[in-house]
Amino acid sequence: MSPASSGAHDREEGLAFQPKFGADGLATCVTIDAGRGEVLMVAHMNAEALAATLATGVVHYWSRSRGALWRKGDTSGQTQRLIEMRVDCDQDAFLAFVAVGGDGGACHTGRRSCFYRRIETGPAGPRLTFVGTTGSG
Repeated sequence: MSPASSGAHDREEGLAFQPKFGADGLATCVTIDAGRGEVLMVAHMNAEALAATLATGVVHYWSRSRGALWRKGDTSGQTQRLIEMRVDCDQDAFLAFVAVGGDGGACHTGRRSCFYRRIETGPAGPRLTFVGTTGSG
């Protein structure tokens, strides 16, 4: 086995936490309500956000639009307490299972989940329709 493949094998099958960030310094984080199993949002973490999340138990992200560390809930009150965190096979994406505080929402639109529209296809092409509840509860 070559050194490169040995490193990949260790990252994929080993137990050492070796997070891998992209050229932009970011990794994708899918956030899931731990109680309901519902996907709430997709955001990004850099090494600082990941370290802060693991150290405090409160989920932090990297805001690409603001170019700053963002502790979820500081502005909206929609806090996310980390219950469990998982990493994918390449260690370049995370799942954060959270307990949601505040009004129970996660989306900046006031909805519980950022995934509130379905893409439907038809003769006229793709269009969006609302799914689920429109509020945060």
